Amino acid sequence: MQMNKRGISIEERVQHYTESVFQKIISRDPYEKEFHQAVRDLIISIKPVLVKNPTYVDLNILGRIVEPERLITFRVPWVDDHGKVHVNRGFRVQFNSALGPYKGGLRFHPSVNASIIKFLGFEQIFKNALTGQPIGGGKGGSDFDPKGKSDAEIMRFCQSFMNELVNYIGPDVDVPAGDIGVGAKEIGYLFGQYKMLRGKYEAGVLTGKGLHYGGSIGRKEATGYGTIYFVNEMLKEMNDSIKDKTVIVSGSGNVSIYAMEKATQLGAHVIACSDSNGYIYDENGINLDTVKRIKEVEKGRISDYTKFHPEAEYTDGCAGIWSLPCDIALPCATQNELDEKSANQLVKNGVSIVAEGANMPSTPDAIDVFLYNNIQFGPAKAVNAGGVAVSALEMGQNSSRIAWSFEQVDAKLHEIMENIYQSCVQAAKEYNRPGNLIVGANIAGFLMVADTMVDLGVI
Repeated sequence: MQMNKRGISIEERVQHYTESVFQKIISRDPYEKEFHQAVRDLIISIKPVLVKNPTYVDLNILGRIVEPERLITFRVPWVDDHGKVHVNRGFRVQFNSALGPYKGGLRFHPSVNASIIKFLGFEQIFKNALTGQPIGGGKGGSDFDPKGKSDAEIMRFCQSFMNELVNYIGPDVDVPAGDIGVGAKEIGYLFGQYKMLRGKYEAGVLTGKGLHYGGSIGRKEATGYGTIYFVNEMLKEMNDSIKDKTVIVSGSGNVSIYAMEKATQLGAHVIACSDSNGYIYDENGINLDTVKRIKEVEKGRISDYTKFHPEAEYTDGCAGIWSLPCDIALPCATQNELDEKSANQLVKNGVSIVAEGANMPSTPDAIDVFLYNNIQFGPAKAVNAGGVAVSALEMGQNSSRIAWSFEQVDAKLHEIMENIYQSCVQAAKEYNRPGNLIVGANIAGFLMVADTMVDLGVI
């Protein structure tokens, strides 16, 4: 055991250091539970890295990483169709720019607050690093709820939101994208207002744009497809494939829909999906055309599925989806949706793989259940990195003023997801946690950022 001049082992020093960093976070922001959870998850994984590389402790790399470079909050006033004035709160966290311009989505949802934005931005640092693309970590959004709003109301809100956000973003500074509640329509309104305010055409300032004004083919599908490509790599490690596997997918947004699409294309049997009200079960296999029509065109509820497929079953309460027997479970809806009780039910029913398509959808207790029972578990920062990876490809296309084909983008996405998987496997093996993809993802992402921060000095 290595000791310093004061007789303290490096292990003891690292333990004291990580505890002090974490306690400082809690004392500064005691109510940011989601952010605390994300930081705790990282710290547990990287302690062996700090023991092996005490320079990171000397330079307080962890203490610097957990503190955002910039957290912006602002007022967003807007007028509804009846002339009533509303005020929402806007956020942008610019967390870490060691590897490149800040990159991360905008979320419009009533649950958005500083803790949610900071946890998402913190995860984004390491997710972006894992892609191998030159992008830093950021996130943003508002507690505005686009559900039930007219297009005109959404446009006025987006324009007001961009009136302030314009001061902090740019193609080489910070490049937002979409997230929950922010799709192609919202990105269009945001980009239009940005273009008007700036008086120039900077296509690379936002990703997830329409194809006719700088968007990338394959971006809409990227997170869902990437999730399945990662799961495929997990199955290859087990000398298996996704063909004929029974799959359940929570959510019915972009990630869920295109994870279901790719899984079905590869021969899986997808039997269930959900929304915030409840879930549908179709033993014949989910009809993706119906789900797309309900969710992407009609903006309806998943319960409408039974109108077109009366043989299917709808059940109120989205958590019940985890009671269905399956081989592969893909939580693709929102944070902390899969708890310990649901995890035990999945294990009891024979699940073999759980992969997180959403951001931090499993609680720590649920993850412990999966690991204890030797269930193969794919963590969000690795599994759902496909979306931001293709966003970075969109930035590259914008910079060079070219457009790639779907086949080019999909091939590059597939390659990136394979590389992410291998990076996680190798990092876990190097630090004596073979097969633990949570540890592998955290360590691999942390090392990329930490080494760059060492090179750049204390800034």
